[in-house]
Formats: sequence, C-alpha cells, structure tokens
Amino acid sequence: MDESQLKAFVAINRYGSFTAAADSLYITQPAISKRIAALESQLGTPLFDRIGRNARLTESGHQLLPLVEKMLLSFANLRQSADNMKQQVSGGLSLGTSHHVGLHRLPPVLRQYTDQYPDVELALHFVDSEDGVNGVESGQLEMAIITLPTMPPKSISATPVWDDPLTVVVGNMHELAKKTAITVEELVAYEAILPGVSTYTRALLEEKLALSGHKLNVGLSTNFLETNKMMASIGLGWTILPETMLDDSVRKIEIKNIHLRRILGYVTHHDMTLSNATKAMIKLLDSI
Repeated sequence: MDESQLKAFVAINRYGSFTAAADSLYITQPAISKRIAALESQLGTPLFDRIGRNARLTESGHQLLPLVEKMLLSFANLRQSADNMKQQVSGGLSLGTSHHVGLHRLPPVLRQYTDQYPDVELALHFVDSEDGVNGVESGQLEMAIITLPTMPPKSISATPVWDDPLTVVVGNMHELAKKTAITVEELVAYEAILPGVSTYTRALLEEKLALSGHKLNVGLSTNFLETNKMMASIGLGWTILPETMLDDSVRKIEIKNIHLRRILGYVTHHDMTLSNATKAMIKLLDSI
C-alpha cells in the first residue's frame, strides 16, 4: 500500500469516475485502475462498485475513506515538517481562490508575495468557495482564499480578511431602476439572476429573505458574478453584487430593512502542518 494508491482512492470518490479521477491526477485511466486493483487486492475487499462509467464506494470503501484521508494528511504533514526545517520560504503553494476574490482582491497580494518570495512555485486554482473549503478539508489544498462559510466544518480554521458589503442591482432600463429603495415584496415580484443554491452568497440572501417570509423568483443562475452583472445590465433581472463591482452599467437598489454583507478571508486545516510558503502568505493577508 503506497500513497499513490491512496490518492487514487480519494480522487475516484471525489470525482465519481475512474476517468475523471485519472485526469485530476495527470495519469492514465489504466494506471489508476491498476492502483485501485492493487489496493483492493491488498485489503481483500472491493472498494468501488463500477456502474457504467461511474464509480461508487462500497460499504468497505466508506469505512476506509476517513482513515485514508487521515493517512494522506499525515504524509503531507511529514513532508511539510521536513521542508520547514530548512527555514526557507520556497517550494510549492497550492492555493485555491474564488473567481471574485482572485480577480478583485488578490492581485496586489499576489504581486507582493511573488516579489518577496520568488522561490515559491505558486499553483493557483480557481474554485467555488464551497469547493475551496472541501479542498482544504480533504488536504488537496493547503489553503483557500474565499467567501467564508458562516459555519465552517470543525476541522477548518476560517480567518476574516475583507468585509464585503453586498447590494441589489438592476440594469439602467429595468423597471426597478427608477427607484432607490424598495420593499422585499417589490423585489421578489421580479426575476433574479443569482449564484447557485449551494453557494454561501445565495444561502446568505435566502436566509435574509426567509426571515421576512419571502421566496426568490430565480430566472437564471450562474456562480460567476461578472456574468450575473452583465445579464442584469441588459435587463434580464436583478442580481446581488459586491459593492466593489458597481459601475455605470448597473443601478444600485436599496432593500428596506435588509442589509447584506459577506466576509472574505482564508481557510486552513487545523491538523495540517503549514509550509513556510503558506505561513508567508498568511502573514501578508493578516497585515491587510
């Protein structure tokens, strides 16, 4: 049993197929099949049910998964501890970030970081905030800079960096553009363009509206705020945006008695030994 077999096992569970998991690990499908076959042989039990192109954990696989994740975390901690002994800020940093944070908040931080630590090989992964948390939780990412969850998993440490006020906007030709403040009743009468139901931003909005006894009328849904802004600007509905994204293409609308804001920051794993490269990034973020 070796680390490559364990990584293959976790990847197949995450992606739901041998082919997708092989792509994520940059190996061939036969190679990942061979690793799982060897692991199943060593353990004496099947770990996946193959149903068409999909793979699903067996009962034994479900029991093994948390143990494998802990083993992989231990491998990662061993490597990081060895690297940290060098007292150098070098090596690789696998960093997840949401599109909004990566485009609107991180550029000056990344510029300063790469200037100060040129020996670090930075691997930047654009992910939804929810996937960033999952990536850190599973050990695939060392840290993620994202919209913070209101209730992070117990294994995750979430540190605020930026306050991010949100506002409702419409296109300049939308019926609501004639008003500066409206009630929730007026808002939900019109179609919305919003992030997906699984996102932290959507959950925040739905929680606020649920408290006032209202439901959303969602016509379009995409997790890319820039896309939502564009569609709102041409009159397809209202959307919710960070105030930092506002310009002349959209009109800000105040919702009476509703105030929205989210917190952007970074997440790390409580049990993961952080590399010197990660500690240096955290030091920059904490100084903002």
